[in-house]
Amino acid sequence: MAKVLIKHLPGYGDLPLPQPATAYSAGVDLRAAVEETVIIQPGDRILVSAGIKVAVPAGFEWQIRPRSGLALKHGITVLNSPGTIDSDYRGSVGVILINLSDVPFTLNRGERIAQAVLVRVEPVELEVACELSETDRGEGGFGHTGV
Repeated sequence: MAKVLIKHLPGYGDLPLPQPATAYSAGVDLRAAVEETVIIQPGDRILVSAGIKVAVPAGFEWQIRPRSGLALKHGITVLNSPGTIDSDYRGSVGVILINLSDVPFTLNRGERIAQAVLVRVEPVELEVACELSETDRGEGGFGHTGV
C-alpha cells in the first residue's frame, strides 16, 4: 500500500483530514478550507484551498476529481479535471471549482468539494521518429466513429 503524507495548513486543523467515504472508495474527500461562506455565481470559477499539503510517493500522482453529487445536483465541478498533484510538489492543495448551473452556489467551510485518487504513473521517454506505425483508426478523432 502506498502512503501519502499529509499536513494541515495553519488555521485549518479543525477540518477533518481527507478520508475515504466508504471502505471501498477509490479516493478520499477534500474539503473546502474557506474562512467564511463563499458564493460561486453561475459561470464563475474559483480556487478553493483544501487546507492541506501532501507528499505523494514517487511513481504516483494524486488526481483531483469532481464529486458526482455536486456535479449532478448543483452543476459544480472541477474545471481542470483531473487535476494533478505531482510527487515533487509540496505546496498547498487547491481545487479549481466552476459553477456550470444557472443559480448561485453556497460553499461552506468544511464542505466536501472534490476527491483525490492516488494513481500510479510510469516514467516516459520520448523518442523522435521519422514515421509512426499505421493503424485502422489513423488520424480519426473527435467523433469520427459517429453517434
